[in-house]
Amino acid sequence: MATTNVTIRMDEELKKQAEELFSDLGLSMTAALIAFTKQSVREQRIPFVLSRHVPNAETIAAIEEVEKMKLAPQDYQGFDDVDEMMTELLK
Repeated sequence: MATTNVTIRMDEELKKQAEELFSDLGLSMTAALIAFTKQSVREQRIPFVLSRHVPNAETIAAIEEVEKMKLAPQDYQGFDDVDEMMTELLK
């Protein structure tokens, strides 16, 4: 298989952060970019959601809590109506 060089420009700090991350994952920058490119070609799309809205820490924590509740619903109290829930919350 023939290879070719690709040159990209990016912010120096971003490159440093990416190299640290990829190194922790056992990858070089080149290996990580090749993996990204192969996955993109395989799926015929960018392999993640591009979005302008990033949830804040509180929202992320709430999402994680809901995921935990789904995995172990027996560990959480449910309510049949709002009044019952509010009574419990105000204790």
